[in-house]
This record gives sequence, structure tokens and C-alpha cells, in this order.
Amino acid sequence: MNFNYAERMSSLKASEIREILKITQRPEVISFAGGLPAPELFPIEAIKEVNRIVLEEDGQGALQYTTTEGYNSLRKWCAQRMNKRLGTNFNFENILITHGSQQALDLTGKVFLNKGDIVLCESPTYLAAISAFKAYECNFIEVPTDDDGMIASELENIFKNTDRIKIIYTIPEFQNPTGRTWSIERRKAIAEMASKYNVIVIEDNPYGELRFEGETLPSIKSFDKSGHVLCSGTFSKIFCPGFRIGWIAGDKEIIQKYVLVKQGTDLQCNTIAQRVIAKYLELYNIDEHIEKIRKVYKERRDLALETMESEFPKEIQYTRPQGGLFMWIELPEKINVRNVLERCLERNVAFVPGGSFFPNGGHENTFRINFSNMPNDRIVEGIKNIAEVLREFV
Repeated sequence: MNFNYAERMSSLKASEIREILKITQRPEVISFAGGLPAPELFPIEAIKEVNRIVLEEDGQGALQYTTTEGYNSLRKWCAQRMNKRLGTNFNFENILITHGSQQALDLTGKVFLNKGDIVLCESPTYLAAISAFKAYECNFIEVPTDDDGMIASELENIFKNTDRIKIIYTIPEFQNPTGRTWSIERRKAIAEMASKYNVIVIEDNPYGELRFEGETLPSIKSFDKSGHVLCSGTFSKIFCPGFRIGWIAGDKEIIQKYVLVKQGTDLQCNTIAQRVIAKYLELYNIDEHIEKIRKVYKERRDLALETMESEFPKEIQYTRPQGGLFMWIELPEKINVRNVLERCLERNVAFVPGGSFFPNGGHENTFRINFSNMPNDRIVEGIKNIAEVLREFV
């Protein structure tokens, strides 16, 4: 049947991660594919108790519609948390609660992008952000990126020679997919350029709380004097992803535009999920919980690195992230990672090919692995299996 779809549908395709995750549902598969938190760290007993308290205290309110902006107690916590950790200056009116930080990306496209507008991004960048923005028929320019973030001189040159730039999308903390962290100097530079060229910066920060070593750095937003920087956050990586609760923070005028488009999308986020999270934050110490997560993830990162160092061929390069969930691997250019993945899947090991993280294609000699979700013994076994396959190709 030849259905009359919208033109934008022709440019959309299924998420490669989501397709690979279907394979990883098999229990025998060692999956380094998705950015999945460790499920054994979910505070299930505490959540049971908090649900009971929320329903006993105000069950009718918890099960009723709420405002599009979100539950005020939760909005206040988000603002205070960002101010304390990232050097921002928000109050609850600067916060919109979203269905994960992914919805914040989709709403960003609705608010700012017309067909043919340009999004600047790191090279590589988060593939679900590519999918979210691509739905609004934009074009992408990949800004040359090194271990300190977008190269400021290259970014400036793009601005001088390019029209219709609307958004700069960034992940400055433990970037997905590379695990890299931006320097302070690069953060300052991008905030200044956003104001100079009247361009919105989306500072996506789902992993910033998961630092294993080093000091927390000030956000890009902390250097923003003109209101051009918006920050997104999520409870998915520090609490439970199944709640699908995140937020977008920025200038009140801009946030009101987000509220308008969210009303046309889903009216509001899940009321009881917001109240349960807010009550948990009131009754329990989230910092103690996050420290447990950090400890486990650091151990798994270290184990993954140790195994890679001992098993991978010397021609293979990889990042050594100070936090987050991911490592980035680069093979010699002659090797197509999709052939490597096919052989690894035969050994019941999965990862995500790197080409998906480049909106303009190429770089098929790269891949991303996640180290947060598998237990220690399976991390070692899985990386050894990948190494055996790599030795066949290198």
C-alpha cells in the first residue's frame, strides 16, 4: 500500500542502538551496546516505600493531571542541584520537567528548527540527538572535535562562513559516545560565540554526576551572560530510567515556548512519577545513592581498560573517560567495524558501530562500548572475545 506520509518520514530510520538491543535481549549475549544503568543498583525497596507514602499522603493529587511545567517541588530541586554543582543561577521557573532528556531534544527541534536550518554538533555526537533534530529536516555540520571539546577556531570559522545556524548541540561531560570532557576554556569560548552569533546552545548533561576522578567543572551555562544556553538533565542515570523523567533549564522566556509545544505533544509528564522522585529526594540521601553508582561504574571502567590494555592489538586506540558510561574505540581506517560486529555477534558480544554517531556519515572504523551494565566477569569475557575478533582483522 502506498500511504501518503509526510516528506520528513523519508529521512528517518530506526535507531541502530534500539535495533541492536533487540538482539541483546537474549540472555547469552554480553551487551556493551546500550547506555543502560546497572539494574541491581535501582533502589527498589525505597521506591516501594515512597510510592506507599505518596499515595497515602495525597493519592488523589498523585493520580490526577498536573501542570505542563511539572511538579514544583521537583523543579525546585533541579534548579538548586544545578546551581550547587554547575555554577548556574536558576529557580524553579527556569525548569520544565520532560519525559527524559530525549524529549527536551525533540522539543528543541520544535521550538527552533525550520526546514534547512543548521545544527552544529561535536564529531561524533549522540545518535538519538541526531534522530530528534533530523525529524525537523535540518542539516548538520560536524565541528572538528578533540579531547578538549569542539575546537574553538574551527567553530568560529564555521560561523563566519555559514548562514542559518540555529543550534549548537553539546555534551561537555563524559560525552556520548566518546567519554571525553570539555576543557574550561572551550566552555567559555562556546558561550561567548553563542551570544556573538545569536545561536542557541543545548548543553546536554545526563552523565555529569557520574565522575570517578577529578574535579566537577563549571557548566557552559555558568559562562552565559545573554541567555543563549539551555541545559538538560535527567534522573535516568542517577536514579531509574524507567521513570522517564528529565528536565530542560533556561531563560524563562524560552522555557515558556517549550511549555507551549509540550502542551501539544503530551500535555504533561507522569504525575505520580514526578511525586515519587520528589518524595525520594526528600526522604533519602541521593548523594549516597550516586556514590554507590560511581563506585560500581569506576570498578567496571577500570576492569574494561585493564582488559583492553592486555588483550587489544596495539594498533587499536581508545579513550580513557574520567566518568560516565562509555568508551570509544578507533581501528585502522581499512577495517569496517560492521564486519567486526558480525563476527562478535557470532560470539554473543554486542556493541554499537561508530558510523551512526556521525550525522554526515563515514568513520566506519569506530565503535562505542558501554561498561556500566554488565557484571565484572562478563566485561572481561566480552572484551576478550572482541579482542580475539580484532586480531583476525588487524
